[in-house]
Amino acid sequence: MNAHAFVNWQDQNRQWLPMPRQERRLARIQRISGQDRQPSDQSLRASAHRKAKQGDYMGAIALLTQLITRHPKHAIDYNNRGLIYFQSGQGEKALADYNKALQLNPELDSAYNNRANYYASHGKLGEALTDYEMALDLNPGNTRTWINQAITFRELGIYDLALENLDMALMLGGLEENIYAERGRTYHLRGDWNCAIADYQRALTAMTQSGLVGRLRRNVETWMRELLKPLSA
Repeated sequence: MNAHAFVNWQDQNRQWLPMPRQERRLARIQRISGQDRQPSDQSLRASAHRKAKQGDYMGAIALLTQLITRHPKHAIDYNNRGLIYFQSGQGEKALADYNKALQLNPELDSAYNNRANYYASHGKLGEALTDYEMALDLNPGNTRTWINQAITFRELGIYDLALENLDMALMLGGLEENIYAERGRTYHLRGDWNCAIADYQRALTAMTQSGLVGRLRRNVETWMRELLKPLSA
């Protein structure tokens, strides 16, 4: 079985949540009035996100911990810190933060998606599917979750359901590079080589147009070579 892979930070799979609008307004008012002498919650979240994308996980975690100290009942900050713990290989701490986020807000669909990613990465595919389903019940427009659940169906060899998920994700829009790549891989493993080649080519074209580089492109190029090698032998 292939290692369970998800879209990275740049591909926007795991879900980082921004500050709610009301909080942004409050932070702006505080700055104008001169009452807020510390970095605003918004700036701390933005700095944490930036540090995480740059690979400074310790710095990002420290900033989010500062936010959690300020607002111990904000589910979003636990969810965001859990993402960084997961990205930095600290899975148990990530799981604890996801659980805390869902305890504080049982309707936070992105936390279910992220916890499902943790379960899937540890081979707990049944638990992952349950959490993905919860996320989709709460937010049927969550494109990332449709993709992630499709990958899990594929891991289990349930190719038809995986393809249904990916078709739904395409209908919702966004993340087309990822959807075509994963649908191509699903067709590939199911033995539909013509469909696989077509989707790999769509994925590469979309990546070229968006300027996307990195792991996803390397994966698609590898899968394409793997598929075409028997044809050229």
